[in-house]
Amino acid sequence: MTEHSENVDQGEIGKFEAHASRWWDPQGEFRTLHEINPLRVDYIARRYGDLQGVRTLDVGCGGGLLCEGLAERGADVTGIDLGQTALSVADLHLLESGLKVEYLRRSVEAHAEERPSEYQLVTCLEMIEHVPDPASVVAACARLLRPGGQIVFSTINRTPKAWLMAIVGAEYVLNLLPRGTHEYDKFIRPSELRRWAAENGLVHQDSCGLHYNPLSREYRMGGNVDVNYFMHFEKNQ
Repeated sequence: MTEHSENVDQGEIGKFEAHASRWWDPQGEFRTLHEINPLRVDYIARRYGDLQGVRTLDVGCGGGLLCEGLAERGADVTGIDLGQTALSVADLHLLESGLKVEYLRRSVEAHAEERPSEYQLVTCLEMIEHVPDPASVVAACARLLRPGGQIVFSTINRTPKAWLMAIVGAEYVLNLLPRGTHEYDKFIRPSELRRWAAENGLVHQDSCGLHYNPLSREYRMGGNVDVNYFMHFEKNQ
């Protein structure tokens, strides 16, 4: 396996590996991912369409929450990550769910060298704000897509509002995430993501915000992209 260690932050991997054994605990450190996963899957399915048999790659899959959600919709899913403990948890959970997912310990850059133009759909959610070079991830994702393929990213905007809500609020006040999960300087403006995508032949199709109401403790999709947001692109034919 070829690892592109220059675009790997071992400290970031370590944050998630430390809690990996509790990835499938809906009340554990990954509770937020459990709560938003149905919204994530619904958005992807709404933007792409019927997922039955669609060759799909999830980049930064962790313990497999999104992979299993997409597999339940009929997608043919591969998940890649560099966290070995998280991948082991993901593999073990397949014994419980009975779903079929291929998990590989591999960087997205290495995977793009081995399987270029293989996928109809690529997802990369809550991942690009955790690597030293997010533009490299976007470029590799584009190489993995077939012409006409679709890709969905999600990340966090670099705004004062995002700092207040995604770090101060989510990590220190509401305890929705472990403290230290995010670093403000690594947040990504929508204009940056769109520029990297365009440089790699990806055409913007949709942007959508993800919002949390602390009173009702509910998440919803839609509206502005000031904090958490999704972006959908299509690869040029």
